[in-house]
Amino acid sequence: MATEALAQYSIADFGTDVCVGLTKSGQKEIPSKYLYDEVGSALFEVITLLPEYGLFRADERLLRENARVIARSLMPERIVVAELGSGSGRKTLGLLEALAKHQPTTYHPIEISQKALDQCSKELNHLDNVGITPLQQPYLEGLLSVVANRNPGERILVLFLGSTIGNFDRQPAERFLGLVRAMLAPGDALLLSVDLEKPLSQLLPAYDDAIGVTASFNLNVLARMNRDLKADFDLSAFRHLARYNTQERRIEMHLQSLRDQTVTIPRAACSVSFLEGETIWTESSHKYRASEVMQLGMRSGFRPREQWIDREWAFAQTLFVAD
Repeated sequence: MATEALAQYSIADFGTDVCVGLTKSGQKEIPSKYLYDEVGSALFEVITLLPEYGLFRADERLLRENARVIARSLMPERIVVAELGSGSGRKTLGLLEALAKHQPTTYHPIEISQKALDQCSKELNHLDNVGITPLQQPYLEGLLSVVANRNPGERILVLFLGSTIGNFDRQPAERFLGLVRAMLAPGDALLLSVDLEKPLSQLLPAYDDAIGVTASFNLNVLARMNRDLKADFDLSAFRHLARYNTQERRIEMHLQSLRDQTVTIPRAACSVSFLEGETIWTESSHKYRASEVMQLGMRSGFRPREQWIDREWAFAQTLFVAD
């Protein structure tokens, strides 16, 4: 979950992507970035607190437990931290504190949404010895800005947390990390969080919780189309569906039509017919084995330095170095 959370996109782009995705032959789909409007992002923050959604707490635990080790491993150079998709920044607090104990640290939260960046700055502006410079840009453009403005002797640490890499298909994930590596210099580092394979009895409830918050999060994209594109979706005629694709090893979130129906979307200049049982694919979350994460980083041009796996929830953080 949480690909470029709180992202704001133009109505024209939204309408075009919706029309293309819902009228394509075969599986209907909507890009997952549109799940994260203001309402969707607020719902996702609630999801991170649910007992079923263990990966957020695992990510937070690993950062807290290993912050000092990570900081020591990057010394003695001055560190510039670039976080791709920072959200509120609360998970990053402990790591920034550990880095700042040794020397002044610069932190660049990179997000599309100004609201997310404002929240992050508010969360972290009390830190001593940390300069916060938010960048309202997509991931790669933001990282390019950080690289372009680095000073001699500075070492960049890229944070890609929350298992956001799992929202990419596997080959695009490798290409994305390859592009990150191409921007970095030898000695720079990447801390990558990845959710690991686990029993379905534990995995599926994380995406279909008992009180229905994830269902509301998923259905909100239909409400967003009603608000922004003047569509006439009947939310009661769809249900949230989370299923595991065994071949691709990923959770897929869908919205399933409960009856035959036709929806008009004026600002997307299209109408869409649904058969009973037909679905809209809204998001994927690929799961990895710990060894695959190491291989993914190496194929992308990094050298693995250390990997930590959470004791309570199968989840990995891997520190890579650019050779």
